[in-house]
Amino acid sequence: MPFELDPRLAADSLCLAGIGGCQVRMLDDARFPWLLLVPEHPGAAELFDLPEAERRAVLDLACRLGAAMKPAFAADKINIGALGNIVTQLHVHIVARRAGDAAWPGPVWGAGSREPMDENQKAAQSAAFRKILQDLEA
Repeated sequence: MPFELDPRLAADSLCLAGIGGCQVRMLDDARFPWLLLVPEHPGAAELFDLPEAERRAVLDLACRLGAAMKPAFAADKINIGALGNIVTQLHVHIVARRAGDAAWPGPVWGAGSREPMDENQKAAQSAAFRKILQDLEA
């Protein structure tokens, strides 16, 4: 069975890169700097559905991205989670949070509605994330 991205993830995010069989996607929400990691592993819904080496690579990438996002976005906290209650396809959220943001101090999930970025916001945010990805690859 070939990998197919869930249409809801495709509609709400932009693919920035592919790293080791994992899509790095930027969620289109102006309220938060937010990445999604989507392992291109057909049928995976849970982290434990991945082979151990792939699971470790995804978690390592999430940690490396979170560590880079914290200073890049002046975040007070980085939230990393894999919920999948609505979109069951395995995807890991990495969200840069600031005290006083639209959902603070609660979780971003279910806090208001996603606010799509305008073209300028999308260009600036994707450029910041591409810089982070470039620095990780160096």
